[in-house]
Amino acid sequence: MQKELIIIGIESSCDDTAVSIIKGRKVLSNIIFHQNIHKKYGGVVPELASRLHEKKLPLATKKAIFLSKIDQNQIDGVSVTFGPGLIGPLLVGSSFAKSFSMGLGVPLLSANHIQSHIFTHFIENANINNNSYPKFPFLSLVISGGHTLIIEVNHFFHMKILGSTLDDSVGNVFDQIARILGIHYPGGPMIDFFSKYGNKNKFHFSKPLVNGLNFSFSGLKSQIRKFIENNIKNDPFFIKKHIHDICASMQKIISEILLEKVYQAILQTNIFRVSLSGGVSANHEIQNTFLSFFKKKTKKWELFLPKIEYATDNAAMIGISGIFKYERKMFESLDTSPFSKLKKF
Repeated sequence: MQKELIIIGIESSCDDTAVSIIKGRKVLSNIIFHQNIHKKYGGVVPELASRLHEKKLPLATKKAIFLSKIDQNQIDGVSVTFGPGLIGPLLVGSSFAKSFSMGLGVPLLSANHIQSHIFTHFIENANINNNSYPKFPFLSLVISGGHTLIIEVNHFFHMKILGSTLDDSVGNVFDQIARILGIHYPGGPMIDFFSKYGNKNKFHFSKPLVNGLNFSFSGLKSQIRKFIENNIKNDPFFIKKHIHDICASMQKIISEILLEKVYQAILQTNIFRVSLSGGVSANHEIQNTFLSFFKKKTKKWELFLPKIEYATDNAAMIGISGIFKYERKMFESLDTSPFSKLKKF
């Protein structure tokens, strides 16, 4: 019987310090240290994030190994995020991972942050609505603070970007509107929370007209901002009175835009399996919009939604990426440098 690989995953692309131990496709431990200090700045401060990663990575690693109940000498490889992300935090994480792999004498494995979000659906029990793994090919909608992408996934490392945002990401829109509403960073989860008590049909916003499978959210963001500012002129307490309805209405229009583009991609590719990944995929209105749509379709239409611990940035997704790379002997040189911007797959 072939031995199941044990991989340690390390994620430090933004403001979450995360370390996970993966055995085969099972998560043995999944540690995340959140950097709450950024709330008072209204966004991530790269220099502060880098310093905190440097401080927290040894602690997160020690805790992950302890909770996994393995000896660190059982680790077969070290998988780490090389990008895309903030270059300072990535340098801290990759340097730590290189030293760790050298110390253990095991291969270094580079993980692409976007691909790794997609790979979460191959972790055991990672999906909330589907116990199986998606079969190839499938479409993946990756939505996060930095990215909004539709990707055709033909195999683990054979992917093609079909559409992307021309300006702002979905997560960026949530955070910027949250700031106008007086909601602290990160704004997305709080907008989602407030929306649960609102009427999503109260306010209506127009959809941007964008050809093909690309997205554009800057116009929608400006439209919502002007709507709020104009109403405040007439009623200084407008936000306080209507914050739940504003959040719900905003989420509705964004969910509809995302679904319409994915539906176009399905019709163009004739691929009826779809996964959602990235931090914004945890949004309840987006999930419900997609679930409602797919329930009306035949059995060949399949939807995969991640549990919240695998939707947001985590190291389990980096670990499973490492598993797939190790199986294919796709080892990384210690000379490899991290990258900040998304590269073609």
